[in-house]
Amino acid sequence: MMQIYLPLFAAALYMSVLFVPSRLRTLGASLGLLAWLLHGVTLWGSVFASDAIRVGFAVMLSSALWVTVSVYLVENRNFSLEGLKFLLLPPVALATVLPALFPGALISLAGKTAMFPWHVTVALLAYGTLTIAAFHAMIMTLQDKHLHKLRSKPLHPRLSQMIDNLPALMKMEKILFRLISLGFILLSLTVLSGVVFSEQVLGVAFKWDHKTILSLLSWLLFAVLLAGRHWRGWRGKTVLSFTLSGFLTLMLAYVGSRFVLEVLLHRSLA
Repeated sequence: MMQIYLPLFAAALYMSVLFVPSRLRTLGASLGLLAWLLHGVTLWGSVFASDAIRVGFAVMLSSALWVTVSVYLVENRNFSLEGLKFLLLPPVALATVLPALFPGALISLAGKTAMFPWHVTVALLAYGTLTIAAFHAMIMTLQDKHLHKLRSKPLHPRLSQMIDNLPALMKMEKILFRLISLGFILLSLTVLSGVVFSEQVLGVAFKWDHKTILSLLSWLLFAVLLAGRHWRGWRGKTVLSFTLSGFLTLMLAYVGSRFVLEVLLHRSLA
């Protein structure tokens, strides 16, 4: 029963943070930290079993958003990111309970090398970090729209107030590229271990399936983005377009494909 009650409690704590007034920031931070800890405990119990590891779209999505909250909690101590909680915490609360509803598949560790759990962990961290980057890019898109004061589609007053409380767009862009750089390194390690050590790590020979092709395409998009930033000084809409395109491609490679297999086709494939 704890497998469902604990995620529900963590989700309720996440949602309770939304109702904490800004003047009680310490209380909100404490509730958010407690929710994050409980979320991590539920993830650990979901992913790691005796001599096995669980994979699935719900676990991957929940893990990615858990990493997102980790960065939010740290960055919120350095900058005022209170406005982000109304956009971030509702989907995180939903993702917290998803693994209990869609458990995915267990992969036995018997016969696999010690690299396999590390491959899965690095893959989750890569996906999580780039999820944060994509979320960050969407917030920057709203900021850019807000700054230009588009008359045709003005932002909601409450959303405008939340965006006004964010750091300056230049600072947000610096944070974005720190996230993309870290995510790219982790994604490179994931792709490298999947390509070079496929049979030893994953237990199957390397094959050109949709997941491999989309993962490599995502890696290429982020590589071009970082090169363009370094050599051409790319900024603004070009950066945001590449970030969101790379993330959506990666999402289709992992979460999207597993969602189709597990939920729509009712197949539990690793």
